[in-house]
Amino acid sequence: MIIHKDCYGTILLVWAICLTLAFLFLKFIPWAFISYPLTIIPMFFMGFVLFFFRVPQREVVGDDNVVTSVADGKIIVIEKVFEPEYVKGECIQVSIYMDFFNVHVNYWPVRGEVQYYKYHPGKYMLAFLPKASELNEHTSTAIRSPYGDVFFKQIAGTFARRIVCYAKPGNNEEKGSQCGIIKFGSRIDMYFPLDAEIKVKLGEYVKGSESVIAALRK
Repeated sequence: MIIHKDCYGTILLVWAICLTLAFLFLKFIPWAFISYPLTIIPMFFMGFVLFFFRVPQREVVGDDNVVTSVADGKIIVIEKVFEPEYVKGECIQVSIYMDFFNVHVNYWPVRGEVQYYKYHPGKYMLAFLPKASELNEHTSTAIRSPYGDVFFKQIAGTFARRIVCYAKPGNNEEKGSQCGIIKFGSRIDMYFPLDAEIKVKLGEYVKGSESVIAALRK
C-alpha cells in the first residue's frame, strides 16, 4: 500500500500519541481486562490512519473533452449557480462529499494548463452544508483543457484543517495525476459550462480519475 507523501508527518504525530496512550494504559491500569481492551483502541487508530492516507492506483478514462472526478465520494449537489470568483457567470456546480472512509487524494480532472490558483482561509463547518463552499477554508483552481476551462474547489470540513494543492499557474498537468489531498472529511466543488453534459446523478458514488463527471462540448 502506498501512503501519500504529504501525510508522513501527520501519521507520525498520530502514531506518537497513540503509542503514548497505549503505554499509559498498560503501565498505570493494573487490571488487564481493562487495560488490554483500552490499548486496542489506539492500535486500531494507528492502522486506520495508514488506511486513510492510502494512494490507490487509478486508470485514466475518456478523451480530452471528458472531465473525470477530482475525488472519491458521493454526489451531493448538481445545480445551476452563479460563480463569482473565476467563471464570473452562470455555470453548473457538481459537489462531491468525502467521508472518513473515502480516499482523500485529489486528481487533475483534465489535461491542460493551470490558469488560476488561490488559497482562501475560512471556517470549518460540516463540509456537506451549502454554505461550506463559501465560508470554509478552501482552495480555488482552474485548469484549461483543449475544450475549455474546468474550475474546482478543495474545501475543508470540520476535521480537515490541512489542504494540500500542487496547482501552479502556468504549469501543464496530466489528467489523472495527483493535484493534492485534503486531510480528513472534506468536499470538492466542480464548475462546468452550461452546455456541458453532466454524467452523474445525485447520490451517486464516484472515484477520482476513474468516474466521468461531465463531457465538454467539442
